[in-house]
Amino acid sequence: MKLGQFQIYTGNGKGKTTAALGLTLRASGAGMKVFFCQFIKDQEYSEIKALKGLPGVTVRQFGTGKGILTYREKEDADTACARAGYEEVRAALTSGEYDLVVCDEINCALMCSLLTEADLLALADLRPQGTELVFTGRGATDNLIARADLCTEMHLVKHYYQEKKLPARVGIEM
Repeated sequence: MKLGQFQIYTGNGKGKTTAALGLTLRASGAGMKVFFCQFIKDQEYSEIKALKGLPGVTVRQFGTGKGILTYREKEDADTACARAGYEEVRAALTSGEYDLVVCDEINCALMCSLLTEADLLALADLRPQGTELVFTGRGATDNLIARADLCTEMHLVKHYYQEKKLPARVGIEM
């Protein structure tokens, strides 16, 4: 019997989405069905283009095009978009169709008050026994971490963005 787990990738370091993408690639290669949902983000970044070509992977985005800092001045449309993503994730989790459900940047949606901690805990509780669930993004709360079966914190030691003022690059950060 397959036993799915609840994983969180959080912290201020680079690599949270990348880790979730690696897991998605591995799951697809094993013939698993994956629902990959991005909160906050809405552009067709390089990873979205690649994911759309993977067998068994469904990709959805629920962002309004703002940068993470501007979501702190949220509007009704921002909350509605996050809520729509939440409902799609909820449906994917309960459908029995997916082996892996990834909620990329959902912790940021919580941090920006687009979703509540109760919303995220409810998703974790909905996870069927055989489904792997992954949350990514900075700001995972203590209650989410306590509920998770695995939590990895990406710790920033040094970043070229700060050191060299190097902007995000296509194929590397986006």
